[in-house]
Amino acid sequence: MTESYRIEYKQTLTDTLEKEIVAFLNSSEGGIVYIGIDSTGEVVGCEKPDDVQLKVKDKLKHNILPSCLGLFEVILEEREAKSIIKVVVASGRETPYYVKKYGMSSKGCFTRIGSSSEPMNAAMIEDLFSRRVRNSLSKIRSQRQDLTFEQLKIYYEEKGLQLNEQFASNLELLTEDGYYNYVAYLMADSNGTSIKVAKYAGIDKVDLIENNEYGYCSLIKATKRVLEKLEIENKTAALITSTTRKEQPLWNRVALREAVINAMVHNDYTTQNPPVFEIFSDRIEITSTGGLSTIKNLEDFFSGYSKPISRELMRIYKDLELVEHLGSGLNRILKAYGKDSFVVKENFMRNVFYTNKKAIKQDEGTNEGINEGINTLYDFIKNNPSLRVSQIAMKINKPSKTLERWIKQLKDEDKIKFTGSKKTGGYTII
Repeated sequence: MTESYRIEYKQTLTDTLEKEIVAFLNSSEGGIVYIGIDSTGEVVGCEKPDDVQLKVKDKLKHNILPSCLGLFEVILEEREAKSIIKVVVASGRETPYYVKKYGMSSKGCFTRIGSSSEPMNAAMIEDLFSRRVRNSLSKIRSQRQDLTFEQLKIYYEEKGLQLNEQFASNLELLTEDGYYNYVAYLMADSNGTSIKVAKYAGIDKVDLIENNEYGYCSLIKATKRVLEKLEIENKTAALITSTTRKEQPLWNRVALREAVINAMVHNDYTTQNPPVFEIFSDRIEITSTGGLSTIKNLEDFFSGYSKPISRELMRIYKDLELVEHLGSGLNRILKAYGKDSFVVKENFMRNVFYTNKKAIKQDEGTNEGINEGINTLYDFIKNNPSLRVSQIAMKINKPSKTLERWIKQLKDEDKIKFTGSKKTGGYTII
């Protein structure tokens, strides 16, 4: 690879790193900075890579404004048996970003032009500032200030992380004047955010057969409960042969999980409309608010360039390993279902995953095969009573393990029973 609009190489960590990061934050697509690769693309490696990672995080945390926490991740990689540092940067919404010590000026503001980071003139800075997103969740005061965060603390502890007394400040759960913000409200043990999973009998909303409520708690807890519910609904059909067992779920598990996480993280909560999850007989629909009003550019969106609606939410989900890498979830959905699975309108976005017809047919075929086999076994026992499993297996040419499953079902249904001793007895009809 060579340096480009989205890729920057640095042989070593230098004082110009902030400039490169600011340029990517201000661009429409974000980018990647590699440390340990020279300008020609040759891998030279990093000495003390763990120390370099810590220094990078410290620089980006303290030397760039507005805060870019949640908009970058620092990853250690191996190339040609050498350690390099990969800094992935998402496009920010609170533009223009700038190097703190130079302020919002041409010395502090940069943008990406070709393969280099160039200073922005006053007109460019003013234009970006006029289009800055000002209604971010971190700036909206929570309607409640009596918030508790025991659930969030437990989830952090499960990952080996501790939230100290300053956690609200560290996770940016406070407004500039020290009040809990809307991110804090969403993460609190109790809130007014309703997350529903509805299930319908048919292909429309006429016959509602199930309506589950997983809201009014920490958004993390609600996310996990929705994932658990959909995992139960995502039934697996098994095609069993004499030598193999092939399983096929109704929906691709990886894509389904990513769609749920994306809906939770990228939903526009400033509308006070949470994501909605709906299960129909032929599909599942996952709807979040935002759409074109927040995405802006569909081409960039489908190219996998990450632009989190709330970097504060993104940071927490990444801390808890619910999000793997910036922008990676979309690629997993596209790989399984393609662009046609997305419905993007002005104020909402919807994922539509149709059920796997092969899985349904397999399930039906498997059930028919099992039922036919059980009926055959029942008739055989009726005509040939007092035989053991091994004797029946030889007579009807079926594996003993298969017969044991069928016999268990017939016994559970009180259709057959075992009479006599274990050595000489056998199965008879009730």
